[in-house]
Amino acid sequence: MNAIHELKKRRKRNTVVVAALLAAVLAIGVSCLFVGSSDMSFTESLGALTGYGSPAHLRIIWRIRVPRVLAAVIAGAGLAVSGLVMQTTLNNSMASPSTLGVSNAAVFGANLSIIAFAGGFLSTGNNLSSFDVGANPFATSALAFVFSTASILLILGLCTLRSFSPNVVVLAGMAIGSIWTAATTILQFYATDVGLSAAVVWSFGDLGRATYRTDAIMAAVVLAGIVFFMLMSWKYNALLSGEATAKTMGIHVEGLRFVSLLLASVITAACVSFLGVIGFVGIICPHVTKKLLGQDHRVTVPVSCLMGSLLLLLADTASRSLGSGSALPVGAITSLLGAPFFIAIIFSRKENRRC
Repeated sequence: MNAIHELKKRRKRNTVVVAALLAAVLAIGVSCLFVGSSDMSFTESLGALTGYGSPAHLRIIWRIRVPRVLAAVIAGAGLAVSGLVMQTTLNNSMASPSTLGVSNAAVFGANLSIIAFAGGFLSTGNNLSSFDVGANPFATSALAFVFSTASILLILGLCTLRSFSPNVVVLAGMAIGSIWTAATTILQFYATDVGLSAAVVWSFGDLGRATYRTDAIMAAVVLAGIVFFMLMSWKYNALLSGEATAKTMGIHVEGLRFVSLLLASVITAACVSFLGVIGFVGIICPHVTKKLLGQDHRVTVPVSCLMGSLLLLLADTASRSLGSGSALPVGAITSLLGAPFFIAIIFSRKENRRC
């Protein structure tokens, strides 16, 4: 009877947490539509949302702010759930979407596109008009995604040649990530002022570059990943008991780890290639989720998604409120919001007792 009562209590608590997070995401998402660097008042923003107002106001709301809010919800969910899956499959609480060097490879791909092909030393030199013509955000995102995916496949391929253990994956990711960083530095060293400044600006996590088309692409990738992770949630729960226990239950641990890491990295690559580098979401959100609700992936997968969306929405609201006419990089805000909170979790007494 006590076990049944405890199960009902846990389910009720999980339902309350999910409902509260969903309501918070909806509330903050709507609030974000009324916050920005423009001088639009609340009444003007509300009017534009309902289809009334000047063309400029309608354009700001429906072409800038709405896609931006959708990007925050989608990317936040994708980065958070990717971090959760990586932490589980690698058995490393500090694992994150950047563990396998995905962000490093994306930055190199974007730098190659911007510097070498649209304003750098190989193509247009210092010709500003050529840079404006050659710069193609979709080409840059595509090349960033290609290099991210190639880096993932390279790392996982190397790991399959040796023992596919979590430590090998992490070390291989760190090594390959360092190579991409070095290659990016060499590119930037030979870049012109125009190409270098454009490449550096791209690396800032910026939700302002989101469009309905990029949101749709990210949503398709992230949604497919979430569905797969939910279907595999019982296998992740078994993996928490150890590889030996999971194998006795008929789970192909190496195959599960390979596919999970690949899909989590592809989700990260899709988000980073369109929005730039947004760190910390994949670390802080899974930890907060596990602290609140435990380790059951049937619950932690959807809750991590909501946590990630909420964190990125809050960071985006702060970036637009503090920018004094221009939005600050949202990647910097996520670190400023997340780092102190993460440190507080590490040193909290309850967390220490659980460890």
